[in-house]
Amino acid sequence: MNRRFSFFTYLISTLLLSCHVSAGVKTVEQKANSYSLSYSRVNITNVYWGDTHLHTNLSVDANGIGNKSLTPDDAYRFAKGEAVRAHNGMKAKLSRPLDFLVIADHALNVGVMPRLAAGDPRLLKTEIGKRWHQKMQQYPLKLTELLNNPDSTPFQAMYASLFGGGPEGFFFQAWDDDAIRDPEFRQSVWDEITANADRHNQPGAFTAFSGYEWTPSGAGFSIHRVVIFKDAAETVRRVLPFSKHDSEDPERLWDYLSSYEKTTGGEVLAIPHNGNVTHGMMFSLSNSLGEAISADYAKSRSRWEPLYEVTQTKGDGEAHPLLSPTDEFADYETWSSWKGWTMDGVKSEGWKARKQSEYARSALKLGLGQQAKLGVNPFKFGMIGSTDSHTSLSTADENNYWGKFSLSEPSKHRMTDASTGKNWYSLKGWEYASSGYAAIWAEENTRESLFAAMKRKEVYASTGPRITVRFFGGWDYQRDDAFRPDLAHIGYSKGVPMGGDLTAAPDDQSPRFLIRAVKDPDGANLDRVQVIKGWHDKQGELHEKIYNVALSDGRKENGRGKVKPVGNTVDIPNASYTNTIGDPELAIVWQDPDFDKDELAFYYLRVLEIPTPRWTAYDAKFFGLKDIPDEVPMVTQERAYASPIWYTPAKK
Repeated sequence: MNRRFSFFTYLISTLLLSCHVSAGVKTVEQKANSYSLSYSRVNITNVYWGDTHLHTNLSVDANGIGNKSLTPDDAYRFAKGEAVRAHNGMKAKLSRPLDFLVIADHALNVGVMPRLAAGDPRLLKTEIGKRWHQKMQQYPLKLTELLNNPDSTPFQAMYASLFGGGPEGFFFQAWDDDAIRDPEFRQSVWDEITANADRHNQPGAFTAFSGYEWTPSGAGFSIHRVVIFKDAAETVRRVLPFSKHDSEDPERLWDYLSSYEKTTGGEVLAIPHNGNVTHGMMFSLSNSLGEAISADYAKSRSRWEPLYEVTQTKGDGEAHPLLSPTDEFADYETWSSWKGWTMDGVKSEGWKARKQSEYARSALKLGLGQQAKLGVNPFKFGMIGSTDSHTSLSTADENNYWGKFSLSEPSKHRMTDASTGKNWYSLKGWEYASSGYAAIWAEENTRESLFAAMKRKEVYASTGPRITVRFFGGWDYQRDDAFRPDLAHIGYSKGVPMGGDLTAAPDDQSPRFLIRAVKDPDGANLDRVQVIKGWHDKQGELHEKIYNVALSDGRKENGRGKVKPVGNTVDIPNASYTNTIGDPELAIVWQDPDFDKDELAFYYLRVLEIPTPRWTAYDAKFFGLKDIPDEVPMVTQERAYASPIWYTPAKK
């Protein structure tokens, strides 16, 4: 059962569960001579919010598409809650600061663009540097003017210069062909990046990780990974970033990560980029040589890539509506309109196979299939969100959306005009999503604690709202455990948290899941909590099923498993809504009614808010826009995805 809570109960539980205040305790001991309870530090977890995928003016593409002046320092200051001035002349500020940040500028030619603009003599000695410097001088980018007049001749000339074909398109040369390979220059940039992270890292208050993005762009288009180091600059700078010019094969990246740990004694991991535009490559069942993946491949991938970026500004990657046709919520910020992806061969098995290797839910199922075959699951990942913003501004709030690129900072043109990236992935500006954030359950806000939590997958994704989600699996939870104030203590003491494993089911028992979701204190009420189950049956077939386990407003499923919609209070012209529907908190102990102890399975949560205004509605109100095309969505239903809990049968 689930229970609707009073507002008083909501306030108390929010204090118990929300960031920096919430504490879940695995074990509690009474001191012999003290009235106070003794809490072991390692057993206390809090939820921390951040972004593991942000680009600044050091990235070639970010700089080339307008981010000329917002540096890593600006990015850190913004994430900490300070105001910065964007390229459109407006001040930008978060309503609530973040707890951690990974600036993940592209390894390829990192730092080259701002150093060229500054006339770095080491770069101007090279033929590449001279050519690019001349081009930058030829087309100085004044974003304030261009954002107000994107159809102007100067804008079109600048755009052709940056992105045109042949010798005129120097951006693509910088991305695909040319590279500044001078080790001294590369080391100087990497030293600056790692020193910046150390300078902004404030243990207990704000965590800054050193990192970068490995960005291959050949046959495995967009199979990018964000590389995150746990360690301080003095350790991290002993290696240079691994770029596409070192290798475009993920296996070689894993070798690099392994070498780093062996030679430095440090720790590192990689997070695959949202895979929705990877031509079926992100979760391919073949390696980079086209061979079927092996147990060694599966072990390496699982070891070095414990997490997956399931949602970001380039669309949501949890599920695809044509892969999950009975899932009414699968079509969320789907990049189905990208040219060549849906209309050509939609009904073919080849298309379906490709898409199955791009989305998280189908990838988790493929992982079970590989586990049954190889004995190892290569796709055993926890789920996070991050922005992939190239503006230096890490925000996933619908009412504070600063765009994918600096050319798509707030303006009256960005929703539909070319300045928003109309020619980028053949998309219009409105097709980008204001998403997402990473939530981490950790003992404290430090590199060591957050990194350990990422490795054990005790994390979840949000499309933006700071919904608090607890998810535990075990065999002994009782119905009323969901309503106990010490829910986290019960969760840890009787089972495993999100990211964990269950095995060897007791006879005649199915797993029970302890679940609690609390609304963002500054956001919308909740519509429902769903458990998504995937399993591998005895015939080798893969399945999925969605269970509505907790519904707001006292709603129930009908005899066909359908649920009445929660309703919609959105006032589009005023970009507003009310919390007169939905519940502030939903909690339940749910037991799988279809469990087979001999079948591999996974379970994860999807928590849905009530409908709220999308960023496009806030734009329309702020800029007084009229005659917006009907194709532009103005309402969204945001969500959180908890990392899975896996079940493995006992070996016979």
